Amino acid sequence: MRPAEYTPEEIIQAGEALQAAGRNVTGFALRQKVGGGNPNRLKQVWDEHLARSSVAEAEPVAELPVEVAEELVTVSKALTERLAALAVELNDKAVKAAERRVGEVVRAAGEQREQAERELADAAQTVEDLEQQLDDVKAELAATQERLTEVLAQRQSQAVELAQVRERLAATEQATRTASEQHTAELKQVRADAAAAAKKHQEAAQRAEQEQAALRSELAQANARAERAEAKAGEIERRAVELRTELDRAHQDADQLRAELAKAQARSEDATSAREEAARMRGERDTLRAQNDALLAALKPEIKPSTARKGEEK
Repeated sequence: MRPAEYTPEEIIQAGEALQAAGRNVTGFALRQKVGGGNPNRLKQVWDEHLARSSVAEAEPVAELPVEVAEELVTVSKALTERLAALAVELNDKAVKAAERRVGEVVRAAGEQREQAERELADAAQTVEDLEQQLDDVKAELAATQERLTEVLAQRQSQAVELAQVRERLAATEQATRTASEQHTAELKQVRADAAAAAKKHQEAAQRAEQEQAALRSELAQANARAERAEAKAGEIERRAVELRTELDRAHQDADQLRAELAKAQARSEDATSAREEAARMRGERDTLRAQNDALLAALKPEIKPSTARKGEEK
């Protein structure tokens, strides 16, 4: 059994305060005065207190005259009817207030649920869009890495080609030196053919110089192509860094949207709690109706005996 929330002393003090204020001591008046409790228990404690007080202070008194007794019965009947009407009025107001409050709670819960569902739908769509963007960025990054691999392979091929050109140039210079030495030896050995040998040597030197110039030009072009390849590789690396940054930002946005989705789900759970609160308030409304019906049933027997006693006295 649940312990009483308020002590008998507090209930008695509340009843005495109501009497001092000229108010009727009822269960609901006591509940309002003490701030809570079961009206039936509060009224029972007060009646027991009155019974003890009447026993302690009982003294022989003179009987009332018939006219006074009849007037007392009439006043008691009118007071009882007034109390019954007041109880019905209070019950009607309490029920209407409870129904209005239940309606407001149900409407607010419905609006919160609809808002949560809309937010869930928006969050899901945004997550899908971000996942699509993430897939696109991954595909672009893979393509960029593939292009970077191709450029590096091309750069390596050009480096090999440049090395081969340098080797040919060195071989040509060596051949030129060897030919020059041979030509000098032949010049020393064959002075008779000096003019012919000199002309031959000049032509060979010119061809060697032309070949050297052509090789130097080819080397310069190869170096220029290598520099362009390096610049293009740097640009591709910079673009890859930017794409990685965008990929990280997309991951962060996706995490934030998942957090917002969790909040929307929490708000949906709050709407469910509001519906449960509405159901609990309906239960309190039914309890209040039952208490009011019990109060009316308790007041009706008091009216009938009063009427019977009036008929006997007549």
